[in-house]
Amino acid sequence: MFLFIVGVLDIPANAQWTQNGVTIAGDRGAGNAKNQLSYPFGLFVDNDQTIVIADYWNHRIMQWTMGDMNGQVVAGGNGQGNRLDQLDRPTDVIIDKETDSLIICDQWNLRVIQWSRRSGTTHGEILIDNISCFGLAMDDQRYLYISDSGNHEVKRYQIADKIGTIVAGGHGEGAALKQFNWPRYLFVDRQQAVYVSDYYNHRLMKWNKGAKEGIAVAGGQGEGNTLAQLSHPNGLFVDTCGTIYVADEGNHRVMRWPKEAKQGSVIVGGNGKGEGANQFHGPNGLSLDRHGNLYVVDFGNFRVQHFSIQ
Repeated sequence: MFLFIVGVLDIPANAQWTQNGVTIAGDRGAGNAKNQLSYPFGLFVDNDQTIVIADYWNHRIMQWTMGDMNGQVVAGGNGQGNRLDQLDRPTDVIIDKETDSLIICDQWNLRVIQWSRRSGTTHGEILIDNISCFGLAMDDQRYLYISDSGNHEVKRYQIADKIGTIVAGGHGEGAALKQFNWPRYLFVDRQQAVYVSDYYNHRLMKWNKGAKEGIAVAGGQGEGNTLAQLSHPNGLFVDTCGTIYVADEGNHRVMRWPKEAKQGSVIVGGNGKGEGANQFHGPNGLSLDRHGNLYVVDFGNFRVQHFSIQ
């Protein structure tokens, strides 16, 4: 979901976003045409506002340029399978600028794939296999972070290294501060602190570099819909002030949690499950661009919504 973006602006604490999202990908119902998505998961926003999306049930990665009616298949799209030209229910994707390639969490093939963005590329290469991957992040030193949901841990890898180091979790399934219950999306800040959406614990955890346990920085008060609670948190983003933005799937809203706050505020959504421009049906992946505009994968509405910062 996240690659370290140099130049992300400080977002003012009182910033607001348009309440009606603009659909920039999908919104034609579930399908496999180039203007459709089928249960999309993670996304990555490039500096030129190009987005790449893990199109889960279509077993492909789609790329959309702002304003385009149709997307472009940039990885997979050759049916469900485990060949190197195929994917099986991908959940997350980032762009590695250094190699001009996509790094893809190919979840049901238990592998992480690198796929060149150069024209004519027909297949990917396996970076890491035998991992129950879900989310991806890369820091400014090009360390790759992968959430291993099945093992309830997050590992850090040097690119091309097959053996990772556990940097969060690794103590089995549970709700203790050193545990996760199905870690999903990731964000890594400048200090290499790792933020993790702890899906079934309904909280966001921060693991400082070298820490033995995490800190609950949002939620953690049980599943619910108060401003102190989350319900199955998904994609997240942390700005340079330490404010957290999170897709709160079960509550169909996006929340902002200032650093060390005991509760958050709803910035978009929160108007019940639906397909209106101010509604979501299970928000999933989330990111902000360098201007502070918000991008949300609207899973059950098969679309990506864009909310301009005001």
